[in-house]
Amino acid sequence: MSSEGSLTLDRGLALLQAVADAEGEACTVSELATRIDVSRAAVYRLLGPLTERGLVWRDGSKVRLGIGLLRLAGRVLPQLRDAAAPVLRDLAEDTGATAHLSLADADTVQAVAVIEPSWTSFHVAYRVGTRHPVSRGAAGKAITLRQDEGEWVSTVGELQQGAQGVAAPVRGVPGFRASIGVVSLDTLDAETVGPRVVAAAAHLARILS
Repeated sequence: MSSEGSLTLDRGLALLQAVADAEGEACTVSELATRIDVSRAAVYRLLGPLTERGLVWRDGSKVRLGIGLLRLAGRVLPQLRDAAAPVLRDLAEDTGATAHLSLADADTVQAVAVIEPSWTSFHVAYRVGTRHPVSRGAAGKAITLRQDEGEWVSTVGELQQGAQGVAAPVRGVPGFRASIGVVSLDTLDAETVGPRVVAAAAHLARILS
C-alpha cells in the first residue's frame, strides 16, 4: 500500500472512531472534521466507502454508526474465544480452577470464554454470558486496576458465597478492556495463582497484538 493509501486508511479509521466516541450523540460533518483535523471535503470523501459498507449512515447532516458494525461485531467473539481457549485451558489445568476471559461493557462485566479444569472432582460452573457489576468480583476489579495498584486482584465471596477469584487485566491491547481470571470454591493461594494469571493475561495480549 502506498503512503497516500495508508494515510487515507488511517483517516478513515480515525473518522469511524470519532463517530463511535460520540456514543449516543450523532456528529455533524463539521464536528468530525474538527475532531480528526481534516477539511469538510475530506470528511465527505472518507464517508463514501464507510457508508457503502454500512459502517456509518447519514442522518441528514449528522453521521451515526451503521448496522454493518453489528455484523463485524458478531464475528469478533467467536474468533476471540478461539484465541483465548488455549490460554484459558492451560491456566485452568495449572491451577485446578475455572478460568475465564471477561470483557467490560460500560459498568458491567461479561464472561465471554470459560474453561473448566479436567482433573478436579468439582469446580465452579461459571457460564459464558454471566454479567455482574464491574465494581464486584475479581474480573471486574482487575479491569479497572491502575498500573500503580498492582498486577492482579483477589476477592472472596463477592459474587458467590465461598468462591474465591483471582484476576489480572489484559494490558497492551488498544481499546480492549478485559481481564483473565480463575474462580474456585477451594482456597486459592493468591500469591502463587496471581502471577500465573498475570502471565496468562500477558500471553493473550501478545496473541491479540
